[in-house]
Amino acid sequence: MQKNNLETLNNNHTMHSVVIPVYKSEASLQELYRRLVKTMEAISSNFEIIFVEDCGGDNSWGIIEKICQLDNRAKGIRLSRNYGQHNALLCGINSAKGDIIITLDDDLQHPPEEIPKILGKLLEGFDVVYGAPKKEQHGFLRDISSRITKIVLRGVMGDKTARNVSAFRAFRSHLKKAFSDYRGSFVSIDVLLTWGTKSFLAIPVEHDFRRSGKSNYTFRLLLNHAFNMMTGFSMLPLQFASLIGFVFALFGFAVLAYVLIAYFTLGWRVQGFSFLASIIAIFSGAQLFALGIIGEYLARMHFRVMEKPPYVIRSQTEYSEVL
Repeated sequence: MQKNNLETLNNNHTMHSVVIPVYKSEASLQELYRRLVKTMEAISSNFEIIFVEDCGGDNSWGIIEKICQLDNRAKGIRLSRNYGQHNALLCGINSAKGDIIITLDDDLQHPPEEIPKILGKLLEGFDVVYGAPKKEQHGFLRDISSRITKIVLRGVMGDKTARNVSAFRAFRSHLKKAFSDYRGSFVSIDVLLTWGTKSFLAIPVEHDFRRSGKSNYTFRLLLNHAFNMMTGFSMLPLQFASLIGFVFALFGFAVLAYVLIAYFTLGWRVQGFSFLASIIAIFSGAQLFALGIIGEYLARMHFRVMEKPPYVIRSQTEYSEVL
């Protein structure tokens, strides 16, 4: 099956771009490059590799420069500060010249040897194909936070697609047109892809252990990413705030009905301070919660009006276009 996929891909003379966000990965870059080149050369003679160094502070950029000096198929982009994985991916995708764009992580947990499987499915007519891990090799908290992020994505992308989302993906470059003018400071590549297509597929691929270092996506960062996705690309939080307001309004009417009925029919008098303080606390909390949600949306509108860029390029390696 693997051989048939390679033969099909070899007959397809389209250009492939591989985009890799890099952050504190000096220990894995050389091996990643070696394995990636070996895989891509078996697929096509026309490809480029784009490393986007996200200002990790180690020697990753120095290694990228050396790779690019030796191979004109490789290109290095260094961002001016740390913007995050998806922002770095957006930068690389915008710079890509290929007809098909492949993205994968820099830590070798996504084996480059699995790329032909993903591309084979892409050639069947899908616009986006994810390589979903057969078994994720993360820690307990990371697995939990990943599941929470995918639950959030379901509201934006749909249940079937979101549960198999992965940073290991391939898609057709025409989808870039759907978000070419995107200027928001928060980026989710998976959501942006839904702006251009609904043709998604996920297939199982191997997922290796991280060989060096540790994941830079902590439990807190992934939860923050999930919250940013909700407020940045979905109306769900506003709808939830509206629901909270509606529920507490009904609760308020129920309390009022209870007080009036108790007073006029039974002659009871509801005790003052404790009851009143509890009601005020509940309603004040609901109001502040709703205001907080609205404030998050206003803050995002504020940053959009300011035109805060999703990334700024500090420097690039010299690059010769593959002929």
